[in-house]
Amino acid sequence: MVVLSSTGSLDQLSLLRSVPPKPACFSGVPVVDLARPDAAVPLVKACQDLGIFRLTNHGIPTELMQRLEAEAAEFFSLSLVEKQTLGPPNPFGYGNKMIGANGDIGWLEYLLFAVDTSKPTCSFSSTFKEYLAAMRKLASKVLELMAEGLQIEPRDAISKLVMDEDSEGIFRFNYYPPCPLLQGFNYRLTGFGEHTDPQVISILRSNNSSGLQISLKDGSWVPALPDQESFFVNVGDSLQVLTNGRFRSVRHRVVANGMETRLSMIYFFGPALGEKIAPLPQLMREGEHSLYKEFTWEEYKKAAYRLRLGDNRLGLFEK
Repeated sequence: MVVLSSTGSLDQLSLLRSVPPKPACFSGVPVVDLARPDAAVPLVKACQDLGIFRLTNHGIPTELMQRLEAEAAEFFSLSLVEKQTLGPPNPFGYGNKMIGANGDIGWLEYLLFAVDTSKPTCSFSSTFKEYLAAMRKLASKVLELMAEGLQIEPRDAISKLVMDEDSEGIFRFNYYPPCPLLQGFNYRLTGFGEHTDPQVISILRSNNSSGLQISLKDGSWVPALPDQESFFVNVGDSLQVLTNGRFRSVRHRVVANGMETRLSMIYFFGPALGEKIAPLPQLMREGEHSLYKEFTWEEYKKAAYRLRLGDNRLGLFEK
């Protein structure tokens, strides 16, 4: 375990010698084309098999995505003092290297927002608001397709949990800067350690730069390669519970090669704090028992954020 600190010393951050080999059985992250009338079928299969899919023909202009990326990159190019001043107030805002309060670290800087913040304080606020509105519409459509594919009613059985005015959304910019000390070496840095997302779903875009990796059922790691136009949609822990384990909360991580800049934008869709999380009754077959104890989103957040990134959070609530 080593880390490259801002002073150039080696300390606690993992260095990975090479990209993990791709298993012969893995052909890439499944693609869900929203323009297809049968999009619900591959969507459900991807959520069951991997817990992640690539979303295409989603209707969000590439120009909007690139505009927000450019404004975020401009923010991260500022001095440390400026970034700390211009970010939103704690517990959200600007940070670097430290991920949470339990000792997890990564080679990154980040900017974290509560989505219900009425007046984002960063210089890209107008673009930011436009992007958030587009993301909410997209998430609602995706979650309704999930309900369709699972053959449950009403159509908003899942989407209403994260579209309520009290629902909790989090938006995160992650910036992985170059590392001069790695120039000429075949190493990769741990950018964001392995974890699952606690929320229902998360929608991610990166600036066409590699680094995202997902864990298969056998524990092997494979790359999830980006492109200019699509999004990745991740199943979160809450959705795994809502489907009683039918959908898989995907374990993932980010490795930074130290040579190139990587910027990702992630919207995490969570329920209201008091919302009870339990398998949807519409999904439960006769005689089927819940795999999980019922809990509220607030209870799960408190439990999850006391743990390290890589810990099995759902294990606390399994029966």
